[in-house]
Amino acid sequence: MGNFFEDALQGRVQEIIDACTRCGKCVEVCPVKAPAGVTAPAQEVVSGVIDILRNGDGPQASRRWASTCMLTGDCIEACDYGVNPRFMLAMARLAMAKASTEPHEQRRQGVETFRKLNREVTVQSRMQLEDDLLARLGQKPPPYPPPQAGEGGADADGAPAPDFVFYTGCNLLKTPHIALLALDIMDALGVRYQVMGGPTHCCGVGQLRTGDTAVSANMAETTLKKLARSGQVLTWCASCQVQFTEVMLPAYERQVGSRPFEMTPFMRYLGERLEDLRPLLRLPVPLRVALHRHPGIPGVVEAAIALLTAVPRIELVDLGQPAIGLMSNALRTLPDYKKKLQLAELEAAREAGIDALVAVYHVDHRELCAHERDWPFRILNVLEVVGASMGIAYPDHYKRLKLLQDVDLVMAECRDLLAHHGIAEGAARASIRAMLDEQPLPLQGRASQAV
Repeated sequence: MGNFFEDALQGRVQEIIDACTRCGKCVEVCPVKAPAGVTAPAQEVVSGVIDILRNGDGPQASRRWASTCMLTGDCIEACDYGVNPRFMLAMARLAMAKASTEPHEQRRQGVETFRKLNREVTVQSRMQLEDDLLARLGQKPPPYPPPQAGEGGADADGAPAPDFVFYTGCNLLKTPHIALLALDIMDALGVRYQVMGGPTHCCGVGQLRTGDTAVSANMAETTLKKLARSGQVLTWCASCQVQFTEVMLPAYERQVGSRPFEMTPFMRYLGERLEDLRPLLRLPVPLRVALHRHPGIPGVVEAAIALLTAVPRIELVDLGQPAIGLMSNALRTLPDYKKKLQLAELEAAREAGIDALVAVYHVDHRELCAHERDWPFRILNVLEVVGASMGIAYPDHYKRLKLLQDVDLVMAECRDLLAHHGIAEGAARASIRAMLDEQPLPLQGRASQAV
């Protein structure tokens, strides 16, 4: 898809340039404009973005707005002219990357990004799981060969093809207890699925961010072909959802005239199956909880609220905090603002006297979970609450290890699994260090002893 992908992107960019009226509504509704310090008139800002799309450069206010985008998505609904401003800003960032770095540097940065991702996902998942659970998550060969696809969408043994491919993305595997809970919930609902994910099924977003569109397209096309095992894909990762549905699948559709599958966010799917799930929510979970919210994918927050309130004895508390961004890592464009938001939420949670702050996405859990040490409430994932009511649970090894706040202690805790999986000490230490460093808002109290 490499060459065609470039042509498809350019074609879509030209359509944006032709359709955009420069009205500025997308800028006006953006929740990041003010904290980013973008004070120029909205019409001037969006006109400058069009300049960036044309030649890779534009006014500072426009460059700033594009660079600080947190993918909240309010701009999409605001546009009356068929433009997806979130995609428009992604293409503006791509144009700036291409204009500011040579192709060999784009390739180098993309390779380094992928190698780091691959190492951290591989090591952190294997620090927590034995072979059987890794195989269940598609990260080890199963103990028997999987059946081959036959005619009519059936496997060679005559069994029907899966209802869904459950696509974990890459980084969900760092918090495998969340992924395993998702699988158990689907089992309880009688869903037939196949799990795919990890760095061998990368969406290519890292390469796209560096400007290396050719490698990004090749990686995405390889993954698209794998995911086409079923006509329906359930996605966990919001970043993968946006990368495929707003960038890669439209390009593929231009090439072949159709899409190989449709993608549905897993949380939204569970919300749609709530009446089937409700009889399985048998056990009371007496907790006052608040939901950590990111509204970038429509319907996900609403589905999470519906699921939580369906659990007996759950009391959902609204902390009155702003909901911004696609996931927590999307807020990295303004690090100080991100710290301010996280601290305000933790303080509000303490004042509300909740028992648990509940997140939807894996990255939110990774960034927040160690704060459990310093605040009078737990950090949970929404599936942990749902699972508790269904009588299913998995230990949160990620949080347990991160709370140690010491590379040597984590190494000692995971020594047997690291040896079993053949993880070299250098790779293990680098990955543990990365896990502990993923702490945008510093912990309170005693300083970290990590080395």
